[in-house]
Amino acid sequence: MKINLLNLYNQQEKLDKEIQEKHDVSYSSTRNDRFLAFLVELGEFANATRCFKFWSYKPSESKERLLDEFADGLHFILSIGIDLNLKIEEIEVENVKDENKKTTDYILDTYSNFTNFINDISYENYYATFESFLRIIFSLSFNDGDVLNAYYLKLGINYKRQEENY
Repeated sequence: MKINLLNLYNQQEKLDKEIQEKHDVSYSSTRNDRFLAFLVELGEFANATRCFKFWSYKPSESKERLLDEFADGLHFILSIGIDLNLKIEEIEVENVKDENKKTTDYILDTYSNFTNFINDISYENYYATFESFLRIIFSLSFNDGDVLNAYYLKLGINYKRQEENY
């Protein structure tokens, strides 16, 4: 599955600029905060999937909730790419679910790739992180339309939050 990311980067950059002006911050002054924010959002997504909660019978949160949490992470990974001039024009992710992997494994892959990226900032490591991040949502049988719709919905919410001094 191929996703063109250029419009997402453009939209994210506009939001980032508004936040930077309003809060008197810059990409460089918030870089580590955004690194941590991506990891936190990835953890919140994992929590919503409940994929690792082997001790519980309670099912995953709703599709809408999962996509909302995923969109939060998407905002930060896009922002990181803008900051470090690592924009990916188009990304292709195989929508193949490996029967030997669980959602937990896909999430851990993303944590691992992101840690590699933080320790060695490069386009290759950023791409690997982005790809593994998308693979999580596709492994749950969501599609690119779901991802894009969730991003734009959250984008609107994030602008509203700025207006309301969230």
